[in-house]
Amino acid sequence: MKAFSRTDRIGTELRRELAQLLRDQVRDPRLANITVHEVRVTRDLAHAKVFFTCFPSAEPVEKSPPAPLFQRGEKEKPPLEKGGLGGFNAQAQERLLNGRLAGFLRHALAQTVQLRTIPQLHFVFDTSIGYGERLSVLIDQAVATESTEQE
Repeated sequence: MKAFSRTDRIGTELRRELAQLLRDQVRDPRLANITVHEVRVTRDLAHAKVFFTCFPSAEPVEKSPPAPLFQRGEKEKPPLEKGGLGGFNAQAQERLLNGRLAGFLRHALAQTVQLRTIPQLHFVFDTSIGYGERLSVLIDQAVATESTEQE
C-alpha cells in the first residue's frame, strides 16, 4: 500500500510553487499575506483545490474599491467567516484568486512545474484556522473556570 501517492506529491509541489509565486510575482496588496495551506489534486490531474488563508499585516493596507458581489450566472454564496484574523474580506480574496489571477498562476506554474497538463486552480478559503482559534479560546476558558472552581 502506498503511503504517499502521486497526487499527494504533485499537490505538495504545487503548494510550494504557488506560495512562491504569490509571494514573488503577485503585487496586489489585498493578497499580501496569503498563505497556501494545502493543494488537493484530483486523480486525473484536471483540477486542484487550493486551500488558503490570510493573516493580518502589521501596516495598514490601503482601501481598495469593493469588488462586485456577484458575477453573471454566479449564485449567492454564504458569507465566509473571518476567524478572528483581522479585517480582511475572505470573499473578495477568494473571488480575486478565482478570477484572472487563477489563469495567470496556472500559466506561471506551467513554466516551472514539469507536468504534461497543469490542473485548473480552484481557490477555497480555509476556515480551519478560525475553528482552531475558537477551540483554543474555549479550552482556555474551560481551564480557567475549572481552576477557579477548585480554589
